[in-house]
Amino acid sequence: MSLIANWSYPTAIRFGAGRISEIADACATAGMKKPLLVTDKGLADMAITRQTLDLMEAAGLGRAMFSDVDPNPTELNADAGIGAFKDGVHDGVIAFGGGSGLDLGKLVAFMAGQTRPIWDFEDIGDWWTRADADAIAPIVAVPTTAGTGSEVGRASVITNSQTHEKKIIFHPKFLPSVVICDPELTVGMPKMITAGTGMDAFAHCLEAYCSPHYHPMSQGIALEGMRLVKENLLVAYHEGGNLEARGHMMSAAAMGATAFQKGLGAIHALSHPVGAVHHTHHGTTNAVVMQNVLSFNRPAIDARIEQAAHYLGIEGGFDGFYTYVGDLIAELGIPKTLTGLGVRDPDVEALVASALRDPSCGGNPIEMTETNTRELLLACL
Repeated sequence: MSLIANWSYPTAIRFGAGRISEIADACATAGMKKPLLVTDKGLADMAITRQTLDLMEAAGLGRAMFSDVDPNPTELNADAGIGAFKDGVHDGVIAFGGGSGLDLGKLVAFMAGQTRPIWDFEDIGDWWTRADADAIAPIVAVPTTAGTGSEVGRASVITNSQTHEKKIIFHPKFLPSVVICDPELTVGMPKMITAGTGMDAFAHCLEAYCSPHYHPMSQGIALEGMRLVKENLLVAYHEGGNLEARGHMMSAAAMGATAFQKGLGAIHALSHPVGAVHHTHHGTTNAVVMQNVLSFNRPAIDARIEQAAHYLGIEGGFDGFYTYVGDLIAELGIPKTLTGLGVRDPDVEALVASALRDPSCGGNPIEMTETNTRELLLACL
């Protein structure tokens, strides 16, 4: 089976090995003549980034890059990126990288033409309508990991540097005009990042699947996304150069981010504040709390997880699925607790309060309260 395709759902996606070569055409399709490539500090000097800048330069697009992006990007990174965008008189953004580069790149394109502060566009009610939609610059997204799925998302996750809370900034036009999913760009990921980003994709699919909201399309996408992770994550982890497994994981990542339009839950409600305060890797944090959240939600999801286990070829219903998740996390070398992940002397009450403010908790199958969320967090520690 050839893993090369052009998809128009949920946006225009050019999928296949080597398709980064089409970056100039993708920019032209999006209407860019002078793009700014936004990526994170770790990717700035890597060969895949230099290759992309070379392709841009050869096509007359310049090779402008902004890379002052932290692993959990903040409004300070955004302000610097917006400054670079305006100073360079750019007309679009190539959001390049994992979740941090993609989220920050999308935010720069969104905010460069706005007059209100970032926090006025938080994903609350209809706040997104405050934006001047005509002032949003076009975006081409190029993921270099297989986890976040931000390349097909309508939001950016940004950490407030003052409150140390992760906030979701939303607008429909955050959705990139063109996406290039080239699995060759993910081959160089360290095993730890392959594991963490892969579990992020799995968490997106799992939480969307368990969410009580009605969205049958997302339900089907989430279930198939879990299957792709089950069949390919360990292959990608142990055989980093396996392009077929890498390609399927890129699909699973995009599927997870498409599916979670149905909702997320306690996994993300916990991992967002933990990551913001203790600077842990997002996907890895999701993995660490996953089994505890499954147990927490079991009264509401037992039958649904049993159906998923059957589809995935896992015996034993809920218990079998729970054991599978634990075995997967162990084989990926991910710690079993947040303490093992490096969370030291946490302010439990502050984390609980932040988790309950996180919009993800609204999609959890069981209502999250101060009491049960504290018990859940302590179990994860």
